[in-house]
Amino acid sequence: MSHDIVIAPSVLSADFAKLAEEIAAVESGGADWIHVDVMDGNYVPNLTFGADIIAALRRLTDLPLDVHLMVQRPEWYIAPFADAGASLFTFHPDATGHVQRQLDQVRACGMRAGLALNPATPLTYVEEVVDDLDMLLLMTVNPGFGGQSYIPAATNKIVRARRLLDELGSNARLELDGGINRETIAMARQAGADTFVAGSAIFKSAEPANEVRHLREACSGI
Repeated sequence: MSHDIVIAPSVLSADFAKLAEEIAAVESGGADWIHVDVMDGNYVPNLTFGADIIAALRRLTDLPLDVHLMVQRPEWYIAPFADAGASLFTFHPDATGHVQRQLDQVRACGMRAGLALNPATPLTYVEEVVDDLDMLLLMTVNPGFGGQSYIPAATNKIVRARRLLDELGSNARLELDGGINRETIAMARQAGADTFVAGSAIFKSAEPANEVRHLREACSGI
């Protein structure tokens, strides 16, 4: 299934002292979603945002909030994040004991449901829950920190994931997170991804709005 390109700037790399200005800049550049990385200092060695930040972002923008939970027991956060204004809720299958139940609960709370796979996590996780998925997120770095480099072996996994989703008749989006920039986004789009998270490439650039445009241009002709 072919989807339009989505560019989702990750606020993990934004300057929180001027968050409203940063969000406004990427909106003006045509960002489709705002990506929010939630880390608990347990599943990954970093600690970031909770429901209060989701609520604050919701007050700053009408764009969909694409929330990616790198936490143990993501089921604890489904209802609070839905109440805070999250639009998409993505978690890792190895962080909970009942993946299908949590996907179902995410949808019941009015959010779109996503499953995130680390670089070494096999795609077979997807086959059993594909009917419950609105999005499959492939990590193209090992999660936990922004600014990492894209893992080259991820490209082959993107190709296989695209093929798997198509063979299963899934309409789920295929999102990538990690090391996405002007050079890697074109290759990843050609491999079959349609949704791209970019943090450092956008917010560490001199002009974030223009960088959103450049990223879209880099993959829009493919």
